[in-house]
Amino acid sequence: MVGAGMAGVRTAVGLRERGWRGRISLLGAETHRPYDRPPLSKALLLGTADGSAFDVDFEGLGIELLLGRHAVALRPAERVVVTAEGPEPYDRLVLATGAEPVALPGTEGLPDVHLLRTLDDAAALRPVLEQRRDVVVVGAGWIGAEFATAAREAGCAVTVVEAADRPLAGALPAEVAARTAAWYEEAGVRLLTGAAVASVAPGEVVLADGTGLTAGAVVVGIGARPATGWLAGSGVELGPDREVLADDRLRTSVPDVWAVGDCASFPSARYGTRLLVHHWDNAMQGPATAAANVLGGDEVYDPVPYFWSEQFGRFVQYAGHHAPGDAAVHRGDPDGAAWSVCWLRADGTLSGLLAVDRPRDLVQGRRLMERGAALDPERAADPSVQLKNAAL
Repeated sequence: MVGAGMAGVRTAVGLRERGWRGRISLLGAETHRPYDRPPLSKALLLGTADGSAFDVDFEGLGIELLLGRHAVALRPAERVVVTAEGPEPYDRLVLATGAEPVALPGTEGLPDVHLLRTLDDAAALRPVLEQRRDVVVVGAGWIGAEFATAAREAGCAVTVVEAADRPLAGALPAEVAARTAAWYEEAGVRLLTGAAVASVAPGEVVLADGTGLTAGAVVVGIGARPATGWLAGSGVELGPDREVLADDRLRTSVPDVWAVGDCASFPSARYGTRLLVHHWDNAMQGPATAAANVLGGDEVYDPVPYFWSEQFGRFVQYAGHHAPGDAAVHRGDPDGAAWSVCWLRADGTLSGLLAVDRPRDLVQGRRLMERGAALDPERAADPSVQLKNAAL
C-alpha cells in the first residue's frame, strides 16, 4: 500500500482479516504513525484531543510500516515503487495516496499562511487559536467552515473570504447553499462572498477591490486534488482532475495495481456516472472491496456516498449523489434549527439527501437509496412523516 491514511490502513487490515499471510508493507510519506484526519479540523485544533492515531496493532498483524517514505515514481515493468529513500518491490500494489490541498497562488513560503490536511498542519495552527489571532480564511467550503467554527470557539476574530456568491458553492445547489450564509453571522464570523484575493502579505490580505483585511494568520481551504503527480509516466491512467481512473472493482489500467480512497474515481452504475469522492466514508468503505479483489475476488464497488461536517453548532450530513435536474423536496423550516432536503429523480427515486440536525432523515434516506426506493413527494415534504414511511 502506498499511502498510510484511512484507505491504506483499512486495506492492509482487510488483507489480514481475509487470511493473507504474506508480507504487507504500508508506505507513508509522513513520519507519524497512521492517524485519522477528521479530528484535525476539530478536537486537535482546540486542544481537546492529544492525537488521532489509529487503534491498530500493526506489529501484531504483521503490517510493516515504512514511514517517511515519499513515493516519486512507479515502474510497473520492474514491479517497483521508487521512493526518495530507495526502491520498494511489490507483487500487488494498492494506491492510497489520498489528496493534497490546493495552495493559494503566490503564498508559498509566506509566514502565517496555513493549509489544513496533516497532523503537522494542525499542530502549526494550534498556536494561532491559543493566541486568539485575527484569522482570514480563504474559501467557504467544508474545511473553511469547520476551521472558522473552531477559531470562533477559541475566541479568534474570523473573516471568511469566498470567491463565489455563496458558501459551499461547489457542493450544493444555490438555493440550498445560500441558507448556510446566515450561520456565519450567527457565529460572529464575517463572511465576504464574491470576493477574490489579490495578494497576501505578512499581517494583511488584500482583495481584488482593494479592501485590506487584518490577518494574524491566513488559512487556505480552496479545495484538494488527488496526490498522483508521482504516477506520471507509469501507465496508470489518470482523469481530468488527476485522479486514478479505477474500474468498478477498483482496478487501475496497470495489471496488479488497485486504487482506493481520495486518489481514485470509480464508475457508479447506481448513479450513472464516474464518482470522485473526497470524503472519509469512501476511504472507510472502499478498502473492503480492494482487499477482496487483491486476493482474487470479483466484488463491485458502488456505494451510496456519505459525508458529514460539524460547523457553527450544526451537524450537517449528506448522502447520495444528486444530478442538476433532480427535483428538490424540502423538509422542515430552512430558517429553523433542523431541516432536510431530498432530491428525487424523474421516477421518484431518492438520489441525494442533505440533513441539518436531522440524523434520522439521513439514516433512513441512506437505506432508501441503497435499495433504490422511490418516494411520494408530498409525504417526503412533511417533516412529521418519517422518511421511510414516504417510500412507495
